[in-house]
Amino acid sequence: MIEISTDKEKLDIRAIHSYLANESYWAKGRTLETVQRSIENSLCFGVYLENRQVGFARVITDYAVFAWLLDVFILPEYQGNGYGKKLIRAIMTHDNLQGLRRWGLGTDDAHGLYKQFGFAPVQKPENMMEIIQTSHQ
Repeated sequence: MIEISTDKEKLDIRAIHSYLANESYWAKGRTLETVQRSIENSLCFGVYLENRQVGFARVITDYAVFAWLLDVFILPEYQGNGYGKKLIRAIMTHDNLQGLRRWGLGTDDAHGLYKQFGFAPVQKPENMMEIIQTSHQ
């Protein structure tokens, strides 16, 4: 049985960094220091199976109006067991994240998962703007 926890003391930061920097398509090359800083400043969710971390996600939020979901993963050898759905459900039902006006996320390949929780393409993409700095990991 899996456990999902927001206790940052339980996080295996080196394992999170290893996955993000070496296996993910969105955070290749991210430094350990950047991962540590991002964890310090986010609401984090660890997924554990028999005390081994097998997944992770973090939320950036003001706890009132907006939240951005990112760095979501289940280790490849544990995918296909419904752990991703349980993780997203735990995030979306977390007491401190209720009543938000807007959620956001970006994904290349998990649209079907997020659609099950109410996510949809941006209604007015022409209103969205961004800065992408390639020199920062």
